[in-house]
Amino acid sequence: MKKSGIFLFLILVTSLSYAQEHIVQGVVHVFENVPLTGVEVQVKSSKQSVITDSSGMFTVTCYGKDKLKIRAQGFSGQNVKVDENIKFVAVNLKLKPGEQNQENAIGYGYISDKDKTTAVQTVNPDHTTYARYSDMYDLIISQFAGVQITNGEIIIRGEKSFQGSSAALIVVDGVITDTEYLLTISPVDVKSISVIKDGSSAVYGSRGANGVLIIETKKGGE
Repeated sequence: MKKSGIFLFLILVTSLSYAQEHIVQGVVHVFENVPLTGVEVQVKSSKQSVITDSSGMFTVTCYGKDKLKIRAQGFSGQNVKVDENIKFVAVNLKLKPGEQNQENAIGYGYISDKDKTTAVQTVNPDHTTYARYSDMYDLIISQFAGVQITNGEIIIRGEKSFQGSSAALIVVDGVITDTEYLLTISPVDVKSISVIKDGSSAVYGSRGANGVLIIETKKGGE
């Protein structure tokens, strides 16, 4: 039996070594932009678990086509698929129904009272209203006052910086992307769209310095 167990262990180790090892970083939020601290993130292939830091950030090692299991008391868990091409994921957990779950979220230290109030603007109208927009640029300009589209860049914070681009970071279904991909999305397929204008965008590091546009599609929310 011991030899059999060692043999199975060696097979597992060998299979993992043949899979493409890659590092995935990420951030876990609630209410679109409030970072969650102490959330468990587990890698399915290796069973490795890490805990998000005070900014909601985490770093894990994945193998080939892998899956991350995100779990926290009082929240609905999420499974996120990753592969060698995905370097960063943004996860927005949802509170389970009931006031007690919100109290638990604060009591367990996942979120603080000060983080309840944010500068995020969230749009969740009936999906049929999106059909009247010609494309994603039209939707964004119509829904968010002060947001501009300049030379194909989405500008959230205002005038263009003298030191470089002031384009906002774009995150679709938890993955950082660009305007080229953004324009392939049909407005009617959008489930929710949010703009982060304040310091909460700092969880994305320097990439979020000009604000963040967060989009969840109906397919991505399934």
